[in-house]
Amino acid sequence: MNTYFLEQLIASPSTLPADTSPVDLAPCVLTIGNFDGVHLGHQAMLAQVRDIANTQNLHSAVMIFEPQPREFFAPAKAPARLTNLVEKQALLAEHGVDTLIVASFDDEFRSLSAQAFADLLALRLNVKALVLGDDFKFGHDRTGDSQFLRDYGLNVTNLHTVTDDSSKAARISSTRVRDLLLAGDIDSANVLLGRDYTMTGSVVSGDKIGRTMDFPTANINLDRLKPALHGIFAVDVVSLDDKGRIIPHGLAKLATGKKTGVVGLRPHSLFGTANIGIRPSINKAHNWRLEVHFPEFEGDLYDLTLQVRFLHFLHGERRYESLEDLKAGIHQDVKELLEWREHQQIS
Repeated sequence: MNTYFLEQLIASPSTLPADTSPVDLAPCVLTIGNFDGVHLGHQAMLAQVRDIANTQNLHSAVMIFEPQPREFFAPAKAPARLTNLVEKQALLAEHGVDTLIVASFDDEFRSLSAQAFADLLALRLNVKALVLGDDFKFGHDRTGDSQFLRDYGLNVTNLHTVTDDSSKAARISSTRVRDLLLAGDIDSANVLLGRDYTMTGSVVSGDKIGRTMDFPTANINLDRLKPALHGIFAVDVVSLDDKGRIIPHGLAKLATGKKTGVVGLRPHSLFGTANIGIRPSINKAHNWRLEVHFPEFEGDLYDLTLQVRFLHFLHGERRYESLEDLKAGIHQDVKELLEWREHQQIS
């Protein structure tokens, strides 16, 4: 999949349609949206794009926004992210997208009129057809919709609401997935996602408080304003190469001495206990953290890219009155999660 940032393709969107020469993109079928989570509803949209593209000998393309619009307008009130940009890129590639266009959602972009946006699609991005949700709106005045694009001369297919088998009236949405993850119902969230929920990030330096309590952790960069799930979890973790591929036994190979860790539930993984939240017991700035402790493991994991798969929710974050109480609480959490691990089968 080829990824383009709109600024690389278009010097200044606000100049449209004065310069109407198309950029060097293959003629395509495009869908547009946040695609946060790339859940089953999104996957149905992508399947429709691929079908039309194959029939008409076009490329399949997706336009997403960074930041997402609600993050731009009200970052403090924006919904938690299911997927950061890197995770979203990987998932869209898995679902056969040929071209990803990342549009910076800023003052200039949001000021585009419906006419200018349609010109951008047809005259600059080589869009020949679109697949859109039935409630899609665009343009600073919100006058753009599917009919506007049809009147403009583009072929538009509307995909109606996708529901799941558990409730025919329940729309599959990023909001539903977020609500399930926040409640710790990982299995139900996975059903709507059509996959296991994971997060990917690089290991960065932390404040090393866990090490002082004999529970060293890998501090994993979240690369989002706020994560979609909070609390204490059982996880399994794999190491990824620079192309996003799992490195065979990547973590175990880095073990020092005999502390090689506890085998995870998927190939090439190690089992871990994760805390994701703001660490209310630590007297420091409450920024969001994902910290993973690997029982019975010693090794240098800095700068690795790790993919964390969430397996089991133990409980929400708790506030402890002292570091000794915190240490005792972590010890109990690790004990309970290791006991849970003993009863699971490797997939």
